[in-house]
Parts: sequence; C-alpha cells; structure tokens
Amino acid sequence: PPSPLVVHVAKGSRIAVPPSRSGRSSDPPQSPRRPSPAVTLYVEGPRDRSILRAWAYRLMPGRARPLFGASVILGGRQPERALEHFREHSAAAPGASALCVLDRDGGDDDVPDTNGYDLDFFTWSRRHIESYLLVPDAIRRALALPVGDYRIERALEEHLPASGRPEWQRLDAKRLLGANGPLARAFGAPLPLTKIAQATRESELDGDVHELFARLNERFDAPLR
Repeated sequence: PPSPLVVHVAKGSRIAVPPSRSGRSSDPPQSPRRPSPAVTLYVEGPRDRSILRAWAYRLMPGRARPLFGASVILGGRQPERALEHFREHSAAAPGASALCVLDRDGGDDDVPDTNGYDLDFFTWSRRHIESYLLVPDAIRRALALPVGDYRIERALEEHLPASGRPEWQRLDAKRLLGANGPLARAFGAPLPLTKIAQATRESELDGDVHELFARLNERFDAPLR
C-alpha cells in the first residue's frame, strides 16, 4: 500500500480530506500498533542491559534505541519489583506492555502472578546471561586476535561442556568471564563483555537469545489492548 501522507496542521486550523473515488477508504482499517516507548524491558543489572542492547542492535536495530531508552534496571533478580513498577507505569500509560528478563540462578518458579497486567517473564535456560558470550570466535574478534590464535579454546577446554549438554544450565559463566577467571588469567586482563556481545554474529547466538527477541518483537507488533 502507498505510504501514508503526514500533514502538520496549526492549532485551531481545519483541513478537509477528500474521500476516495469509491467514496470510502481503499485500505481496510488496522488496529493501532504499540508505539515504541509502550514496551518496557526490565533487566537485572547494567551488565545485562549492555549485553542485551548489543544483541538488539543486531537482531532488531530499528527498535533497539527506544526499547533500551525505556528499560529499567531492577538491581538483581527482583521480579516482584518489576511487577510493582509496571503497575504504577501502566496506570499512567494505558496499553503499556513489558517483558522482564531473569537469570536462572535464582530459580524459575518464583515469579509473581501478574493479575492480568501485560507483563511477561523470560528466564534464561542457563544460569547466567554471560554464558551466551562463551563463543570463542566472537571473543577472538572482540580481542582482535588472529584466526589461528587458540588461547581461548585452551583456556576454556576443561570448563565448557559439550554443545547441548545439560551442564550448560548450571555453568558459572560469571566466574569464567570474571576478573579472576581462566580467560582473564590467559590474557592478563578482564574480558570486554559488551564488545564480545557486539562481536557475536546472529548465526552464533544461542536459540534462547533468538527466542527472547522474537517475544520482544511480538510485543511491539501486538495491537494495543
């Protein structure tokens, strides 16, 4: 369909819009979509937000800026705080929608009943969001290392389970990527986690990450209630 015509009208002025030749609009009416700020993202901490923002600019670039401009840091795994904040927010912003992203380290059965509020909870299948950064090729690109430099694999080989193994769900990725972890010891400095997230290609992102962003896009595309 043709692009809509946007007309700016001074306050108090009137404008007449001629009907189509058939006497009615040629396009069927559509339900209004959510404006970008109407979707609120709740995250546990600043590191989570920086990692998610890096992925968002790769997976949903047109929506990343408004989404993270309206994001809320909870200060830890506090789903009740997210619900309390969203109750107040939705009272002032009818039609608002929200998604709260949680690590699994505190369990996944302790999220509160939202009592009809349009807030959903997404819990990673792994213990920490940082585990999705354990992609050797992405780490190599973030550190600007040559393709043949295998220090990353050597540092991690005794710590990482095989792909698809349930041990990934319990992996302490914060320790592996931390200041005293094996990678920091191998390279003499903590790793730049945001740069690793930015360097991770779409094809290298785990299915959990794709599922999260699919749910975020669904919220943007959902008609207003």
